[in-house]
Amino acid sequence: MASIWEYANPKKFIETTDRFLPFIAIAAVVALVGGLVWGFFFTPEDYRQGSTVKIIYLHVPAALMAINAWLMMLVASLVWIVRRHHVSALAARAAAPIGATMTVIALVTGAIWGQPMWGTWWAWDPRLTSFLILFLFYLGYMALWAAIENDDTAADLTSVLCLVGSVFAVLSRYAVNFWNQGLHQGASLSMDKEENVADVFYYPLLVCIAGFILLFVALVFLRTQTEIRARRTRALLARERLG
Repeated sequence: MASIWEYANPKKFIETTDRFLPFIAIAAVVALVGGLVWGFFFTPEDYRQGSTVKIIYLHVPAALMAINAWLMMLVASLVWIVRRHHVSALAARAAAPIGATMTVIALVTGAIWGQPMWGTWWAWDPRLTSFLILFLFYLGYMALWAAIENDDTAADLTSVLCLVGSVFAVLSRYAVNFWNQGLHQGASLSMDKEENVADVFYYPLLVCIAGFILLFVALVFLRTQTEIRARRTRALLARERLG
């Protein structure tokens, strides 16, 4: 465990992520381009949904990452609360705009996909509603960081907010299971193979999901490095003012 906590050192974190970042970024681009081209140009239309089914290659990975980004923030926030490692708090802060962007992509693509299927752009479906609330929590989280000057106080308060918002991250994932009502379909991916989409859509979807995950990791590494350097700059400026 001691070796894991080495990476809580800002210098060690930057040095390590700098080594892996180029490879992760290249892999993300290859997976995203490959998966999207495969999905949009080399898969057939669905017999019921037609070509609109291909939105799945953007909607499902974005929705998956919107939820898991918040769960990653939850883990990082818990590490901050328990261990007081600044890198974990800054990693949570770095992930928030990425998660919010993923949530917007999921909401917009869901509306585009849902309109021809449901006959409406929006419905107060349990999953859609919990997803919208999750987006509002993302906005509140980022606003709280921006509103508080002291980084440690901001990290404490945003960690508490992250704990509360995690309820809606879970609801966004399992709302269809909790409530049978609603227009939203069940999960496209499942441990039960019979619930998955057809293989012709399934495999390019897995590649797209891998691309979104790698993109998320690359962006979090890059933004966390930026947050660490910004914190150092603020600390230096504060010392100069006191000196």
